[in-house]
Amino acid sequence: MLIETLKSLFDRDLNKLKLEIESYQNESQIWAIDKQISNSAGNLCLHLMGNINLYIGNQLGKTDYVRDRPLEFSLKNVPQSELIAKIEDTIQVVDKTLDSLSVKDLEEIYPLIVFEKEMTTGFFLVHLSTHLAYHLGQINYHRRLLDFVN
Repeated sequence: MLIETLKSLFDRDLNKLKLEIESYQNESQIWAIDKQISNSAGNLCLHLMGNINLYIGNQLGKTDYVRDRPLEFSLKNVPQSELIAKIEDTIQVVDKTLDSLSVKDLEEIYPLIVFEKEMTTGFFLVHLSTHLAYHLGQINYHRRLLDFVN
């Protein structure tokens, strides 16, 4: 049950992320920051792709993904089409990985210490889903605010 729920939530929110990135009226606005907004939608998108590909793809799906977290926040002006391709690739990684998991796998201790203590894989996957939703909301607000101003 939890695996199907997680698949549904990740699929919904990653596809919504793709729609948000596609919906910027001006591609350069994806990278806009202003005043107290320190992270652009583009950097948040890269951050989410790095986060999900490391913690789901690499650790659970055994992909060869290597994360460069500082680059997620320093890289600028990645084309919109490249961000969308990264999201589409991540959707496939998440689907394949979650399809490979069992209920027993969710009860196991997650292979990395992330929050300074052990947690189950199921707990961490729920956290990753809420982390995605949190940044998705930021991206949506960023886009709407910039589209309104311009």
